[in-house]
Amino acid sequence: MDNLTHSLAGAVLGQMGLKRKTGLAMPTLIIAANIPDIDAVATLLGGVQHLGIRRGITHGPIALLLLPILLWLIMLGYDRWLPKTDRPPVHKGWLLALAFIGTASHPALDWLNNYGIRLLEPFSGRWAYGDTIFIIDVWIWAALIGSVWLSRRREKRGQGDWQRPAWIGFTAICAYIFTNGLITGRAEALTGQHVESELQVIPDLVVANPVPLQFWKREMQWRNAQIYGEGEFSLPDHIRLIGPPRKHGMDDPRVAEAARQSADGRAFLVWSRMPVAAQAGPGSKARTILFDQRFAHPMARDRFMVELPGPSLHSQNTGKP
Repeated sequence: MDNLTHSLAGAVLGQMGLKRKTGLAMPTLIIAANIPDIDAVATLLGGVQHLGIRRGITHGPIALLLLPILLWLIMLGYDRWLPKTDRPPVHKGWLLALAFIGTASHPALDWLNNYGIRLLEPFSGRWAYGDTIFIIDVWIWAALIGSVWLSRRREKRGQGDWQRPAWIGFTAICAYIFTNGLITGRAEALTGQHVESELQVIPDLVVANPVPLQFWKREMQWRNAQIYGEGEFSLPDHIRLIGPPRKHGMDDPRVAEAARQSADGRAFLVWSRMPVAAQAGPGSKARTILFDQRFAHPMARDRFMVELPGPSLHSQNTGKP
């Protein structure tokens, strides 16, 4: 998820009452909720090499153990450096617990979208995907912002139940996420059935991609060992397959070999869930490029596309990235 969502999640946890457990609770929760994204420095590598690094080691079990401890030590040092005022004292045990709680919220949210997360890195490089929530969900924003604001307003007025709006917001968001999970499951099941009945093809993978704002809709993608295709889903059971199936070209061993010859290609294959090889450019200038079905939209494809070294491999895929 985006870092505003992560920050607001930390704030909601604080307004649910956790911020009264110790001094520096709220900043600890908010920083902890974002700290696994220190791997964002990988974007400085250029190209798409960061794809092979992001949402990996800093989101795995070792980091989820060490990062909260590191943050805890930094916050203890900060507490000693701050001048002593009437601020609440720091309780070391609670501060460490809140660092762990805030950090754990990060992979829990990241898992929900279709970008994926390697929850067991470095023990396993396998990606996990929730396919439940779009990476920037304005409805979650609204619930988080509204519940934090209402809770803070009650707190400033001295009302005893100031935590209540935060708990209501938290519960509503959990229900919203659960409902979206059911929508995704239904969309994938019905799309798989339509592909089999209409195209006489058995897909190996069907993915429901959440879309902005319209949580009741999904962009559908499916594929097997040779071909891929797209579709649309809308509640309660509207399915529409879009266009004819196309060859994705990833069954050509030359594609994987060419990808291994470049750092960008190797990183792309580590990250890609639904890779497609296509030809780009005319005649002798043609090249083979790799893109991912999930991010083939013109607004996103340039950030998730790799040109393989050497001339075009003349893939039979006719899809245009």
